[in-house]
Amino acid sequence: MPDVVPLLKVVDVSLSFRGVRALSNVSFGVGTGELVSIIGPNGAGKTSMLNCISGRYTPSEGAIVLQGRDITRLKPNARAALGIGRTFQNLALFNHMSVLDNVMVGRHHLLKNNFLSGALYWLGGAQKEELKHRREVEEIIDFLEITHIRKAPAGTLPYGLRKRVELARAVAIKPSVLLLDEPMAGMNLEEKEDMARYIIDLNEEWGMTVIMIEHDMGVVMDISHRVMVLDFGSKIAEGTPDDVMANAAVKRAYLGEDEEAPAAAPNDGEIAVGDAGNVVSWQ
Repeated sequence: MPDVVPLLKVVDVSLSFRGVRALSNVSFGVGTGELVSIIGPNGAGKTSMLNCISGRYTPSEGAIVLQGRDITRLKPNARAALGIGRTFQNLALFNHMSVLDNVMVGRHHLLKNNFLSGALYWLGGAQKEELKHRREVEEIIDFLEITHIRKAPAGTLPYGLRKRVELARAVAIKPSVLLLDEPMAGMNLEEKEDMARYIIDLNEEWGMTVIMIEHDMGVVMDISHRVMVLDFGSKIAEGTPDDVMANAAVKRAYLGEDEEAPAAAPNDGEIAVGDAGNVVSWQ
């Protein structure tokens, strides 16, 4: 695990919708270079937390602090400019645009000249700038192994490849903090293995701090430095994957286990256990 240097802090964040609490006094910190997973049952507030960090939601109470700066009231585009990249649980691609153009959209806030306007494009400055960014985008496309579909309209691609395109666009922002909302949802085993490899490389080789929501506990256990657990909008546990998995409150939240009584055998599909006895997935 890398040395923990404060990068992002969530301080006593609460979020309410018409009196209904989605988050309640949640606090945690993420260090530079960490890969942190947020887990919890459905409706626990996981995506709401990412929305507060990315700027889609404004907390009712509390603060979001990035590199010592309070960003609680900043809009999503301002946070992207400060280095917060985001993928979505439901894909948010421009289906009529090519893969390359979808990824280039992620660079837009970095351009001094607006390459979409093209007014002075051929005078040199904007053209050179776009070519520079296009080369960097091509590197991202190559890294995620989607070079062969770079000219294809995003809407024509199978689901697993579209998930890669969305990841590429988030990486194109050049984020210091990369927020991933269920990056492996709906994928088969091979696609999950590829996505896990990309995330590890982005963290270890590209130096990106990652905050990830993921339901596949095998992935969470394998690649996370730390895990935070939400239940009914409150943080109930935080620590290493092994510590969290052994936490009684986490077991109760997921499985309804009683500390004083042995757990009943799970129903089919409720829990999957690997050969070594490790939990692979909780539904």
